[in-house]
Amino acid sequence: MQVPSIVLGIFAFLAIVLPLGYYTVWAGAIALSFIMFPIVARSTEEALRMVPWTYREAGAALGLSKMVITLRIVLSQAKKGILTGVLLSVSRVGGETAPLIMTILGSNIFFSGFESSTDALPLRIWRLSLQPYDEARIAGWGAALTLVIIIFAIHVGVRYFFLRDKSGKGLRGTLKV
Repeated sequence: MQVPSIVLGIFAFLAIVLPLGYYTVWAGAIALSFIMFPIVARSTEEALRMVPWTYREAGAALGLSKMVITLRIVLSQAKKGILTGVLLSVSRVGGETAPLIMTILGSNIFFSGFESSTDALPLRIWRLSLQPYDEARIAGWGAALTLVIIIFAIHVGVRYFFLRDKSGKGLRGTLKV
């Protein structure tokens, strides 16, 4: 069961922003990492459980150490599931606004350092959607489309990089003409 993102945002506000006395990018990153962690942990656990025990036993029969079995056999077989969990969590935090409102607050300056308030695309979309002007709402829809395209490009790029054939000529499992 997931904790609502606003609860994690309030926690990060109370634990980081209030003691520091100012909004910071680090507080936003920590709040978003709290959202990502359960998704990545659960998907990694499931991906590791999906690797058959016979693979581990075969590695042990060959005299490989537990470290080599884990790194070379188990993780290579579970790589797709772990990658899927990471991409799901990145997609989720890519659109989260509530923790960023509580920790970063936002500003008109895009980035001025990790120790200051900054702007983020989900915050910009939220602010533009609250404006009474049609031009601002249209810009908000454009920003939302931009966010979707960025997340899609990350998914395609990561999938292509990790699913490439060893020869570098294409994706595994695709027809080569």
